[in-house]
Amino acid sequence: MTEMVYGAVPAQSGDPILPRWWRTIDKWSVSCILILFGIGMLLGFAASPPLAERNGLGYFHYVERQLIFGVAALITMLAFTMLSPRMVRRLGVLGFVVAMIAVMLLPVLGTDFGKGATRWYSLGFASVQPSEFLKPGFVVVAAWLMAASQEINGPPGRAMSAGLVTVIVLFLAMQPDFGQSALILFGWGVMYFLAGAPILLLVGAAGLVVLGGTFAYHNSQHFARRIDGFLNPEVDPTTQLGYATNAIREGGFFGVGVGEGQVKWSLPDAHTDFIIAVAAEEYGLLLVLIIIALYATIVVRSFLRLIRERNTFIRLAGSGLAAMFGVQALINMGVAVRLLPAKGMTLPFVSYGGSSLIAGGIALGMLLAFTRTRPQGRMQDVFANRQGR
Repeated sequence: MTEMVYGAVPAQSGDPILPRWWRTIDKWSVSCILILFGIGMLLGFAASPPLAERNGLGYFHYVERQLIFGVAALITMLAFTMLSPRMVRRLGVLGFVVAMIAVMLLPVLGTDFGKGATRWYSLGFASVQPSEFLKPGFVVVAAWLMAASQEINGPPGRAMSAGLVTVIVLFLAMQPDFGQSALILFGWGVMYFLAGAPILLLVGAAGLVVLGGTFAYHNSQHFARRIDGFLNPEVDPTTQLGYATNAIREGGFFGVGVGEGQVKWSLPDAHTDFIIAVAAEEYGLLLVLIIIALYATIVVRSFLRLIRERNTFIRLAGSGLAAMFGVQALINMGVAVRLLPAKGMTLPFVSYGGSSLIAGGIALGMLLAFTRTRPQGRMQDVFANRQGR
């Protein structure tokens, strides 16, 4: 508790691994992640039994699976936090290669489960969404390329990362999965900006995104249907957005009561994409504000720690992971309150989903590994030394 209040104590060389890990990890962020998972389990007890009943499964079938996936995700996260940044980079590159191959093979071997988008591999007992695992791997690879470009006689890493993100977005658009495409583009944009990209170049990239969205609107019925539904001033009360909007309105500040919500009986994705609507209806605005505060704490503390980081790769990769984590939560909640068009994106560590939970554990484990306290001079000292040369 002392370190949580006064800050972590830098590790000394020769310390045992576990005491060193405990002193250097961001305990506030770890606590927030555990609380988010606990809230996800609580909401799972409310949101998933109706779906299990409709599918003829055990009443707590999805709750049990969420617990299994969640524990696996937490173990994976803690394992990654104990790795060195170099080992995280190696595993990230390897994971990116595997996930990219899996994404490229989706049009041939993937399935859509009747949702109109080929995003999954069916394993019989479970399904895997490779784009979830692609995100943390891509951040690591892009940060590595950008950091290498800043070295003397280094490769054109920023241009290479731009080409790489373009290829990824094209493959994701084929599924179609415009939500993950936007998320990856945003994470890349944050890293590209921090790596010293000119503002005009970022503005040009934003213009290309707008042109791509316009093209998708005119050539993809899946994309156009969601945009039209978002722009329509009248919300159809029998749609997912209509049910979610009504549930949030009914919840008020303190909610209608535990187990008293009705939206879970109408929304097929109440336990995944629209879990925040269940939280707002049964527990009210109060729980929603707590969830927002938990996400904000993780993101802000991560950036505050990364500001002091001297290693360019760690600073860029950590910033990309923190930005994508926060924006994914923002997008999910924004869709539920109709501030954004529907994107089919989970709420990190709260929504049900094996791929989402385990990939989220990998991403947060990488982020916590990058934000661990390491003995190093402050950034101000580095700049002062450079000016004194």
